[in-house]
Amino acid sequence: MTKKLLSILVVVFTISAGFSQTKEELKSEQKAKKDSISAIQARVDDLQKQIDTYPGWKFGAFGTIGASFSNFNNWYAQGSPNNSAGNISITVNPHAKLDRDNYFWYNTANINLSWVKFDDKDKDDPNDDDSFRESSDVFNVTSLFGYKITKSLAASTLAEYRTTIIKNFNDPGYLDLGVGITWTPIENLVVVVHPLNYNFVFADNDAIFESSLGAKVVANYNRSFGGLKFNSNLSAFMSYEDSDLSNWTWINSLSYTVWKGIGLGFELGLRDSKQEALNYALGQWDGTGTAPDFDNVDNAVQVYTTFGLSYNF
Repeated sequence: MTKKLLSILVVVFTISAGFSQTKEELKSEQKAKKDSISAIQARVDDLQKQIDTYPGWKFGAFGTIGASFSNFNNWYAQGSPNNSAGNISITVNPHAKLDRDNYFWYNTANINLSWVKFDDKDKDDPNDDDSFRESSDVFNVTSLFGYKITKSLAASTLAEYRTTIIKNFNDPGYLDLGVGITWTPIENLVVVVHPLNYNFVFADNDAIFESSLGAKVVANYNRSFGGLKFNSNLSAFMSYEDSDLSNWTWINSLSYTVWKGIGLGFELGLRDSKQEALNYALGQWDGTGTAPDFDNVDNAVQVYTTFGLSYNF
């Protein structure tokens, strides 16, 4: 009996030792494979870095889509118990950039379109406008070409066109053409200073909108932090002929990717244009009192904001 017990214990010990040895071997093999995976990932990251810094065309875009719809019938708790309302907003920020050893060519665009409607069915007005109407209408495209003098300085030429496209296309429309220098002090920052620039203005009312010679300054900064993308673009024209003909636009776009390119997006646009302010004021003037002019027009800063779902291409 004792011999049998000893034999069983020896067998159990041997099996346990075998399992223990196998487990240690598996752990050792797992560690080796983990090290191999890390080495492979390092090589993949290095290749991606070479791709990102390769001097060739780079394309990309991100944008925001926002939409809401509502319909109320006999909802007496509110001022208009019967109404239907809706809002649709779309922003797109595409770019195509080429960077070579001796020159570069950057092309960017900003498009912001939105429509709203509010149909107050309580009024039972057959002439009530129940369609969607434009509420924001921004179209801006820029092309910058530069020949590198140093690593961070280049002689450059810029073409920039701004207008609206849903309504009043090219009325007004602005086309800037100029030459000067472009400075890239740090990665992702581009500063354009063109002391020789002509601002062509296209409009039906040429008594307000005038073309003029001036200086053009553009600053663009874009950055990615993981799923967060940020782009800020300031474009300013300073007329040599009359400060009333100057204008500036500053657009800031932000998107955060949550899942497979889908996330949240926000855009803030600021603009100052005395010509546009006077044109609007004259359109609203009822003919009584003093007519609006450049000296008395209320030239408030124009502002728009957009928030909604975003998608990164």
